[in-house]
Amino acid sequence: MFKTLITSTAIALSLANYADAEVPMAFDVAEDHTRIHMAAAPLHENGMPAHGNAFVSQGYIYPEGTLADGTVGVLEDGSPAFPDLVLGTWTCDGYFVGEGGNATTGVWIISRQTFAFNDGATVVTQGTEIADIGQPNLRPVTGATGDFADIDGGLIQTTLGFNDFWGLSATYAFEAPKMDATKAKDAAFRTDGYPSIKVDEDDHLEWDSGAPVGPIFDERMIPST
Repeated sequence: MFKTLITSTAIALSLANYADAEVPMAFDVAEDHTRIHMAAAPLHENGMPAHGNAFVSQGYIYPEGTLADGTVGVLEDGSPAFPDLVLGTWTCDGYFVGEGGNATTGVWIISRQTFAFNDGATVVTQGTEIADIGQPNLRPVTGATGDFADIDGGLIQTTLGFNDFWGLSATYAFEAPKMDATKAKDAAFRTDGYPSIKVDEDDHLEWDSGAPVGPIFDERMIPST
């Protein structure tokens, strides 16, 4: 019981520190259309990239919510629309797959994305991208440095849409930290933020020793006068 209390409290404090960290747990990306470069082939008849087409692209990392409600983060000349808010540079390279540029749903890209923040921290993810607008898609984090070095789990990408210059707008958020299943049973949180401990015990018989419970009177304990 005592060991369970200590373990659960440690988990609770760890998660609290994780949530209170100054590391941005979510951010937006605006692709710079002037830095999108695709291979000359293969292409669909309409000129869109086809399965196997290689590409590389870059853009700007902004604080979460910057690109909400259709806000465009890149000007026509490729410069950031909000230069004072730029957190770093986003680089994406990979290949179009399936229906490629003609896809309207499902996986259309296999890519590596590198988030290089101004303070020197980096996050690298590699996985699928889906053509669905507004649909969250989990990407594995394959590497991280600086303030992100100890972050577990993946990075969720949600495509917000494409601007007038065909540049991607997307928002990203790290997965919530996960606890070991056996530990998660014993750790919960009250509304005041402090851990409340739930201990599950198997049904079992209690042994009654027959010994009396409570103060025991013995006349020998009375001081002699």
